[in-house]
Amino acid sequence: MKIATFNVNSIRSRLPIVLDWLDEYTPDVLCVQETKCQDKDFPAAAFDGSGYNVVFLGQKSYNGVAIFANTEMTDIVRGLDGTDPDEARFIKATVGGVHIVNTYIPQGREPNSEMFAYKLKWYKQLKKYFEKNFKPADKIIWLGDMNLAVAARDVHDPDAMWGSVCYCKEVQDAFADVESFGFTDCFRLHNDSDSQYTFWDYRVPNGFKRNIGWRLDYIMATKPMTKICSKCYTDKKPRTADKPSDHTFLIAEFDI
Repeated sequence: MKIATFNVNSIRSRLPIVLDWLDEYTPDVLCVQETKCQDKDFPAAAFDGSGYNVVFLGQKSYNGVAIFANTEMTDIVRGLDGTDPDEARFIKATVGGVHIVNTYIPQGREPNSEMFAYKLKWYKQLKKYFEKNFKPADKIIWLGDMNLAVAARDVHDPDAMWGSVCYCKEVQDAFADVESFGFTDCFRLHNDSDSQYTFWDYRVPNGFKRNIGWRLDYIMATKPMTKICSKCYTDKKPRTADKPSDHTFLIAEFDI
């Protein structure tokens, strides 16, 4: 089973990239974040004939999440319990007996701001969601853009970036609390080297070519899935495409 995540940074703007990638890589599941469109404007018809079903939750101009699967999806949940219904950041589906939880964690804007407090609260609500609805022994994949660099090797300049809303102790602790439910970082199961990123800021001149990036996207698995995770890797080619997202694809493979 091949499962991928991608912050698309506008599904309509990046439609050719997503269609080409699905055709080339044929994942069983692709989760995307920042679709940036209301449900009525989601380009679902563009995927007719692709072999993929899609479920989504969106809002105008911001946020938005979707799941593509090459088989039937069941137990669809749109929106995280207890959060603002106008924030399209959470969608869940069950695919082939595996619970897929796709999240776009708030960025946080500025330390000590209301949005930063909201980010920490969101992580707490997510932990409560897992505790309420699942057990660690369940087959769960939690993935998406976490807006977090979990360690120094996950950011290009850890000294300069420390204390930012995506690289600070408060957010690392919030992420670790959710992780303690029973999740393991699939990428670090198979990759121990530094400077492995999934995001390169548009605003940094030649940032991608210079590999001035962050690892902000994760595929987390509970123990039953971790045991059968055979690979986890990035595909950087889409970041070189015409009009790319500022993120790229992260893929994990499971022996199912």
